[in-house]
Amino acid sequence: MNVEQSFPIEVAAPTRRSAFSSWVRKRRWFVIVVIVPTILAAIYYSLIAADVYTSEARFVIKSPDQKRPQLSSLANLIQTTGLSSGQEQTNEVLEYVRSRDALKALEKDTSIAARFGSPQADPISRFPHPFSDGSFEDLYRFYGKMVSASVDAETSTAILTVKAFTPEDAYQINAKLLNLSEEMVNRLNARAQNRGIAEAQKQVDEAAERVRKVRVALTGYRNSQELIDPGKQAVGVIEIANAMTAQRAVLQAQLDTMQRLTPDNPSIPALRRQIAAISAQISSQDGRVVGSGDGIASKLGGYESLIAEQEFATASLTAANAGLVQARNDAQRQQFYLERIVDPNKPDMPLLPRRILSIIIVAAAATCLYFIGWMLIVGILEHAPED
Repeated sequence: MNVEQSFPIEVAAPTRRSAFSSWVRKRRWFVIVVIVPTILAAIYYSLIAADVYTSEARFVIKSPDQKRPQLSSLANLIQTTGLSSGQEQTNEVLEYVRSRDALKALEKDTSIAARFGSPQADPISRFPHPFSDGSFEDLYRFYGKMVSASVDAETSTAILTVKAFTPEDAYQINAKLLNLSEEMVNRLNARAQNRGIAEAQKQVDEAAERVRKVRVALTGYRNSQELIDPGKQAVGVIEIANAMTAQRAVLQAQLDTMQRLTPDNPSIPALRRQIAAISAQISSQDGRVVGSGDGIASKLGGYESLIAEQEFATASLTAANAGLVQARNDAQRQQFYLERIVDPNKPDMPLLPRRILSIIIVAAAATCLYFIGWMLIVGILEHAPED
């Protein structure tokens, strides 16, 4: 009996093994670069990779004065050139969400490091990574991968997305971030309101000091010039002079009549002396108003300047007080507020990882890398000098 006929299986098996070994040896780089990474990816994403749950929230920043009637298309066109109301505050809130300050607040209130290091996570996905030292900077980098904050360009809605290894963790982290965003908006409002009130109060203080100074200057001027109101006093002096002028006119008429009818009347000298005395008084009163450096007219200019300055300072103080009242009224209402469009959801199924897609991506990337290397080697061999 032939030996080969007696043991066909034992002979065929080594033949198949040697053929497989020969195929592996011949394509060892393809196996190393493509097949092995694909198998490892399949093992990881099928058996090891933990489920990742995603919670999403959407919000906008609005102000009470946004509800204005649309007057014309031209006004709408002008309004759309630049940042819309609340858009700048939205960007500031999103920058805060991405910041280390937000991470510190989350770590204080929700122990986010422990949540990112949940036992439900696999050793590769959880925090800290196998090659991480667990520092705050490593946590911040991990936080940037698990939390995203962006703005929808079409709707101008802020989108806050949080990934975690349990539905409860994703929901709680997202809810806390949304609360922190509302607190950030309130701080921005308080900062703007305090700045407005402080500026208005400063203007009131400056205007009040100006009024005080001009009143002191006016009092000093009155004391130095010994005048209460030069304008009114000048009017009084002029009225006295006018009355005396009228009296002198009457006496002068009497004197003229006596001189024409009774030239020898003994009363004529007395009338002349009386008229002369009244004329001297009129000249004295006129001298008090004008005609000398100490006259009321020379002092009236400085007094009127001080009065004008006082009126202007008082008007400025009134305007400043009105501005302060307006600033305080504005401070009593919230200038911007966060309006939730979509509240944070508690996911009921994991969206990540996309296991089959991830395995295909690893296989495709490894295949591309293999062919790139193969083409480089072929090109080098074709251009190598022949010995």
